[in-house]
Amino acid sequence: MTQSPGSSPLAEWHLYVIRTVDGFFYAGISTDVQRRFKEHLAQGLKTAKYLRSHKPAELAFSLAVGGKGLALKVEYRFKRLSKSAKARIIASGKMKFDPVTGKIRIRG
Repeated sequence: MTQSPGSSPLAEWHLYVIRTVDGFFYAGISTDVQRRFKEHLAQGLKTAKYLRSHKPAELAFSLAVGGKGLALKVEYRFKRLSKSAKARIIASGKMKFDPVTGKIRIRG
């Protein structure tokens, strides 16, 4: 099993959300959110394809999630939320999720 540089089996993964200049949200996961955000800003080879056409404006939210498997589940669930639900999470700076399924708990 090969690992990316700076990654270890016990690395803490984070969900991060970038607000684009045109008002959209892009969500991803990383063990180093600041490095990943700088890669997106640089618009180089490591930039997510989505962010090439929707330029990043700011890092709007990040949250330590745990292992990579759980981070992938939380990211999947987050991406399926409505834009208003995502905006509420970002505005509050908090998000609760099930540590097994990754299901995000939304309150009114």
